[in-house]
Amino acid sequence: MSYLRFDKTLMTNLEETLPREVLRTNRSGAYHSTTIVDCNTRKYHGLLVVPVPEFDDERVVLLSSLDETVIQHGAEFNLGLHKYQGNNFSPAGHKYIRDYDCDIVPTTTYRVGGVILKKEKVFVHHENRILIRYTLLDAHSDTIIRFRPFLAFRSVRQFTHENDNVDKNYQEVENGISTCMYPGMPTLFMQFNNKCEFKFMPDWYRGIEYPKEQERGYDSKEDLYVPGYFELKIKKGESIVFSGGTTAADTKGLTELFQHEVNNRIPRDNFENCLINAAHQFLSVRDGESYILAGYPWFLCRARDMFVSLPGLTLANNEVDKFERVMSTALKGIDEFLEGKELTVRIQEMDKPDVLLWFFWTVQQYAKFVSKEKAVELYGDTLNKVIDFIISGRHPNLLVHDNALVYSYGRDRAISWMNSTVNGRPVVPRSGYLVEFNALWYNALCMSSKMAEEAGNAARAAEFNGLAEKCAESFKEVFLNDYGYLLDYVDGAMCDWSVRPNMIFAVALDNSPLSFEQRKGVLDICTKELNTPKGLRSLSPKSVGYNPMYVGPQTQRDYAYHQGTAWPWLGGFYMEAYLKVRKRSGISFVERTMIGYESEMTSHCIGSIPELFDGNPPFRGRGAISFAMNVAEILRVQKIVDKYNNL
Repeated sequence: MSYLRFDKTLMTNLEETLPREVLRTNRSGAYHSTTIVDCNTRKYHGLLVVPVPEFDDERVVLLSSLDETVIQHGAEFNLGLHKYQGNNFSPAGHKYIRDYDCDIVPTTTYRVGGVILKKEKVFVHHENRILIRYTLLDAHSDTIIRFRPFLAFRSVRQFTHENDNVDKNYQEVENGISTCMYPGMPTLFMQFNNKCEFKFMPDWYRGIEYPKEQERGYDSKEDLYVPGYFELKIKKGESIVFSGGTTAADTKGLTELFQHEVNNRIPRDNFENCLINAAHQFLSVRDGESYILAGYPWFLCRARDMFVSLPGLTLANNEVDKFERVMSTALKGIDEFLEGKELTVRIQEMDKPDVLLWFFWTVQQYAKFVSKEKAVELYGDTLNKVIDFIISGRHPNLLVHDNALVYSYGRDRAISWMNSTVNGRPVVPRSGYLVEFNALWYNALCMSSKMAEEAGNAARAAEFNGLAEKCAESFKEVFLNDYGYLLDYVDGAMCDWSVRPNMIFAVALDNSPLSFEQRKGVLDICTKELNTPKGLRSLSPKSVGYNPMYVGPQTQRDYAYHQGTAWPWLGGFYMEAYLKVRKRSGISFVERTMIGYESEMTSHCIGSIPELFDGNPPFRGRGAISFAMNVAEILRVQKIVDKYNNL
């Protein structure tokens, strides 16, 4: 029985299939994404979506979709599916789908009368190339397949409309054509492993509609350009391989290349393997540098997300080499930031005040998984430079005050992970002493003290230890309140009494400024008011401004983004904190919580975890279809649970 398999009953029901999306990446920033019935419902969907360096790595939808038509005895059966205005779907090819299987590669089986056709898709690793293999499993007479490409050649953030500026010229290449709609765009090569006939019949398909954009309050219609169609004969048992890429393909090797890519795939045959596959999709190698993309389809590499997700995406899967490659790139970004230089690596938001503090935590996870000695060898010098950089007051927005707490200004701009803004101002203007910043800061001080002690530098160890002790005392004095939980931030006379999940880090981190009873009190509040089956809420239902439903136009969603929505990555730290307080008695609770995520493997983006969930039942997934920190923390917690079970 396949783990990710959907039968005809579900596949012919668009209410069930259109919300289910599929994602494949080339691990260099390009991707393919659509729904499981191949009907694009977002402007971000496309068969071939690639980053363009000349456009600051903005992703561009080149090939939106490829409609297949089965022809027998002159009768045409179109397998494509597009949504048009008025809830009209044409040509309604989903009615021919017999089943869909995604255990190895996305595989759709169609039945048209006596014809059974299997379609399989792979994205070639580290190459801007989508391959589709069509195999005629059964047919009782001569069969022709017609392929009609729908071209967009536009940014994922825009739409294309019928215009007279399109370059309709094309060039014949081996078993196909190449074309480029606009100057400056990449050239698209569409080829087959066998000889084909291309019929030039340029036309626009007008008014294609994307319902997900309607839900998000955006424009939702566009026109797509179709230059013509390809036709190929196919015999029973024969396979045709289509290649869509930004470079010409060796068509004689397409069959072998397709099978090679299939053989290198990890089957998505259980929950863990789905998450491991999802973890691999966030890795992006560009110009020899390795990055972690924050999520799909619209995020690039963000520094905080990179450091938070890196241990779970790599170390939890025993992929130490990948961790070290990404960290090698990250170290270049850190050094350039410390020296006040413009970053040459593709990492965004390195200047956010908590990023360097998360770097300490990331190295800490490496030390626990690999060894302290190796961690010091690879990252010790940078850790020392970072702690000196912060203590000396050189960070533009992370100041160490006399009470040993760190202070950051955030009234006019978002500085933490709670970064939604409306009209240029943060929805949650967290400023001053932020609770998770200072929990991370205390953890960094303790790490630095221990590292200096082991290096034989007693004076430096004493300096950091003294700061850590003072920080712990101030932390409790500033954040701990009479109700047993921690204030979210304090800025002079301004105290935020909202019950938010940021206090969980003071319990989850290896070095906590709180006593055991205080940690237990914080955990209990998080359990009672913030915990959901899909992670911690960003705000308690008992707090003013609770807004748990991430729906509606952009502004409405921005106001809800961190005002009650649930986040699985926060749930990861919550479960770690739960185990640190409850020890082995907490294992069964954490395991039950982890099982609750398995249902997501067949929802939203199948095989992955979306960005966030509504904070109220039924806890629907929202936002980006695949989010690195969420996948990472579930994998990391699974590794932590395994260690507890092996004690």
